[in-house]
Amino acid sequence: MTFLSTQQIILASSNIGKIKEIQDILAEHLIVPQSVFNVTDADETGSTFVENAIIKARHAAFQCKLPAIADDSGLVVDALSGAPGVISARYAGVGASDRDNVQKLLKELEDVPEERRSARFICVMVFLEDAEDPFPVIAQGVWEGQILFQPIGANGFGYDPVFWVPEQQCASAELSAAVKNSLSHRSKALRSLTDLIKARV
Repeated sequence: MTFLSTQQIILASSNIGKIKEIQDILAEHLIVPQSVFNVTDADETGSTFVENAIIKARHAAFQCKLPAIADDSGLVVDALSGAPGVISARYAGVGASDRDNVQKLLKELEDVPEERRSARFICVMVFLEDAEDPFPVIAQGVWEGQILFQPIGANGFGYDPVFWVPEQQCASAELSAAVKNSLSHRSKALRSLTDLIKARV
C-alpha cells in the first residue's frame, strides 16, 4: 500500500492550520501540501463533509498523479440547526477571516443561554491511492464541546477561541498543539483513517 511506504502523499488543503496539524499527527509519513505542486483548491460543491472531502482528494490526486488525503471539517451548533456545518470556513462569506466567522457565530448565538450552546467539531478524512480509486477510505472524528460567549486563547485557528473543551476546562485555543492533537476531531479521524488503510493491505 503506497500510504505505508515512503512515497509522497498529497494533502489536499491550503489551510495552514490544518496542514500543520495533519503533518504533526502523521509525522512518520511524507505528507506534502498540494501548494508545493501549485495545485489550487477544488470547488467544494458537495452538500456533506464526505462529498467535499472526496472532491478535494480526487482533485489533488488527479493534478499530482500521487495518492492524496483530504479532509472536510466544520463546526456543528445544535442551537443553529447544525450551522455553520459544511460552510464553516466561509460562514461570514467567501474570503471571510477566522475572526469574521467567529464574530458572526457569536452574533447568531448572543441570546442563546449556556445550557443550549452545545456544539461539536466534525472531521471527515478521505484517502485515495489515485484519482480513479473506486474505493475511497473514509473516516470520521467528532469532538464535543460548547460555544463560549467570547473568544479565549491565542492558539489554534478557526473557531478554536470560542470552542469550550469540557474535559480540559478551557477553550481549544488555550490548548497546546500536542494536547489538541490528542483530543481533536481531526486527530480522531486521522487515526481511524490509518487503521482502516492498514486493514485494507
